[in-house]
Amino acid sequence: MADVKTLSYDEAMFRIKICGVTTVDDALDAAAAGADAIGLNFYAQSKRYVPVDAVRPISLSMPAAVTRVGLFVNATADDITTIVEQVELDCVQLHGDEPPELIADLPRRVSVVRAYRCGEEGLAPLGSYLAACRAQGRLPDAVLIDADAPGEFGGSGRVADWALIARERELVGDRPLILAGGLSAANVARAIEVVRPDGVDVTSGVEREPGHKDAALVTQFVAAAREAFAKLQS
Repeated sequence: MADVKTLSYDEAMFRIKICGVTTVDDALDAAAAGADAIGLNFYAQSKRYVPVDAVRPISLSMPAAVTRVGLFVNATADDITTIVEQVELDCVQLHGDEPPELIADLPRRVSVVRAYRCGEEGLAPLGSYLAACRAQGRLPDAVLIDADAPGEFGGSGRVADWALIARERELVGDRPLILAGGLSAANVARAIEVVRPDGVDVTSGVEREPGHKDAALVTQFVAAAREAFAKLQS
């Protein structure tokens, strides 16, 4: 079997991510609030899609400490690799039906987050997917668990089933778990307490409208998440 890529959480991932960033100002607000990462959406049908030529100035505005994550839905490995180089991404987040083979074909210099929409089947299908990734020689560096919203590939605002995720977490093995799905400053502390994730990801919960962040909500979310993570470690 081929070697499986493994990175420590600190090497590969982020603790708090503000996703669906569409402007330089919103990116700078996220960085100023203390976010560890921003998400840039390359899915053309998304309300938060940003063309490649508009993403580059956003990406380049970020300090080195902020991870730049590109979100893709059913793009080819070649297309993803081209965009990674064009806008200098640090991480790729896959939100569609990408097979394990695609993860193995992505550049090794970028980390990979595999998003999973958790529905009634729980995390068992994700466990099977990760086993297939291992057989291909490359596991994703983390998994992101979102709520299952029919017809949506994320950013729906629907809250994930925290209790189910907490019960079945062992099915993701040693992969860091990033929790998404309907998070906000009002509920992120409780979500972290229940699920005990390695990171959290927010989109609609810090927006005035789709694609436009509210700086005050971003600041409140980051502060609440950091306080909750600190309590886990105390």
